[in-house]
Amino acid sequence: MDDKDLRELIGKVRDRPGLYGLDGTYYPTVTFLVGLDMGCSGRLLDGFTEWLLRRKGEESSLGWQALTLEEAFPDAGIRHWGALTKDQEQLAVDRLFSLLLDFLDERDSA
Repeated sequence: MDDKDLRELIGKVRDRPGLYGLDGTYYPTVTFLVGLDMGCSGRLLDGFTEWLLRRKGEESSLGWQALTLEEAFPDAGIRHWGALTKDQEQLAVDRLFSLLLDFLDERDSA
């Protein structure tokens, strides 16, 4: 599966999560993406954490799962999905997909 196919699949999952067994909440979406990444030998998320850190302009030991939450809620200090309210879940998922698609676009153009 090349990057174009991955971007297309990510777009489909974002648009119709229920078709992929997802309920629109953050943790299952993260779990799905980790499994997808494993299924393509780490190709999907290769460099994603580093890309997020470059965007922040900071060093951190956090993984992409926490970094995307920081991006979604910069002033809230949310770094774990257990801290999300029901209302924040969809925003977190939307931000995750947005960041991942931006990353794949940038990685493709490099």
